[in-house]
Amino acid sequence: MNTATIAEASHREHGHEHDHAPAGIARWLTSTNHKDIGTLYLWFSLFMFFFAGALAMMIRAELFQPGLQLFQPAVFNQLTTMHGLIMIFGAIMPSLVGFANWQVPLMIGASDMAFPRLNNWSFWLLPAAGLLLISTFFVPGGAISGGWTMYPPLYIQGGIAYDISILAIHIMGVSSIMGAINIIVTILNLRAPGMTMMKLPMFVWTWLITAFLLVAVMPVLACAITMLLTDRHFGTHFFSAAGGGDPVMFQHIFWFFGHPEVYIIALPFFGIITEVLPVFSRKPIFGYKTLVYATIAIAALSVSVWAHHMYVTGAVLLPFFSFMTFMIAVPTGVKYFNWIGTIWRGSLTLNTSMTFAIGFLTTFLFGGLTGIILASPALDFPVSDTYFVVAHFHYVLVPGAIFGIFASAYYWLPKWTGHMYDETLAKLHFWMSFIGMNLAFFPMHFVGLAGMPRRIPDYNLQFADFNMLSSIGAFTFGATQFLFLFIVIKCIRGGKPAPAKPWDGAEGLEWTVPSPAPYHTFSTPPEVK
Repeated sequence: MNTATIAEASHREHGHEHDHAPAGIARWLTSTNHKDIGTLYLWFSLFMFFFAGALAMMIRAELFQPGLQLFQPAVFNQLTTMHGLIMIFGAIMPSLVGFANWQVPLMIGASDMAFPRLNNWSFWLLPAAGLLLISTFFVPGGAISGGWTMYPPLYIQGGIAYDISILAIHIMGVSSIMGAINIIVTILNLRAPGMTMMKLPMFVWTWLITAFLLVAVMPVLACAITMLLTDRHFGTHFFSAAGGGDPVMFQHIFWFFGHPEVYIIALPFFGIITEVLPVFSRKPIFGYKTLVYATIAIAALSVSVWAHHMYVTGAVLLPFFSFMTFMIAVPTGVKYFNWIGTIWRGSLTLNTSMTFAIGFLTTFLFGGLTGIILASPALDFPVSDTYFVVAHFHYVLVPGAIFGIFASAYYWLPKWTGHMYDETLAKLHFWMSFIGMNLAFFPMHFVGLAGMPRRIPDYNLQFADFNMLSSIGAFTFGATQFLFLFIVIKCIRGGKPAPAKPWDGAEGLEWTVPSPAPYHTFSTPPEVK
């Protein structure tokens, strides 16, 4: 037997004959490989991001000038409702799970997720739910127009679109819970030998805490929308005032899910930012343990602040919820202190991933400060339901989630594709996104303070200039994302080959495997010293 045959036999013996990915459509439909499923999540999220973004462009086109330009009020309400729902449940959350699927096993030295088949199932529920949501545009009466928060009585009175959307949200919720359980079991049970909890990368820590939050609050949303469904069809009166129910009770149940949901979106991105900053500062992370405890504190406090969305209902204990909302700013401030400490006196490399991380630090801080204004009832009352609130949560969500997505995409693309991306185009993508985002949402603070109500297709003449600026900013931000798509496809198709460790300061198990990451990694668990 010659040497080549012996090598081939030992290769087979060690199970490497499947190292090459299976080909064809069946691979994507039936795959249980964490990298494949991560890729599917990310492409699905990108598609939904563009769809929800197109709805946002329509909203801003209508608001470009005062008066009714393009859409009737009913259609405008459909656009705002669907934009919110699809962005949160169809674009941002799947992107997070996509990053987790790709990176968590690589970062902890596991060969795959704990439940690979469950993983496949939790992904394939999403396109079904996404199609259901989008299909509501084509049913009699059009899509849901009662706001993404699903408040009664509008949700009790509406047409068939409301039933379809409730079903779609249920399916997305089931997908999220299954994904979260899978991530928890993977992190707790499949860590490489020697990787104690306090050696976990921050991205893994934040995802672990997020997954526990998901399991805790997703069922609450499921209960709320099931009660809506029974109010609509089975004669119950949970939220119908005419039958003795309380519409405000729905708000309590919804926001008990809805505010932790903000942190479900934010925390993994905090983790990503915490991965990126030390690498490009060439310094170890400042205050690792503090960051872990701050993350746990944010998650614990997040279930006690929900009613700051409801100050003006008159049905909440203002001092308590105001105090708790101020309190949750403290661990977030601690995180900021640690991030600044990490950058401080570091040897910085301002590549695209780092610029998005710094863009996140500046703009997210601004969004957080307007949140502190809204936490005070005296200040919240006059700006409630105005564009000030829209400005606040977009300043939190666009840097917190979308800049986080871009920072992580540029950070990990070389590892995923085996090619370096085009740095010049990526920088252009950053600056266009940064300028577009600030131009879109900064003027909203002023029109909000002056009293422009949200979710209304028309407005007074005095707000015209600021709205025009907002729309130009939004169109800039929206158009720039096609550049991102181009950069990603260009990177997949070729470019400068990426080494196993493309970034100087990178440490961790994911940088020990070749780029692109092989189809099967860590069949023998690595030792962590």
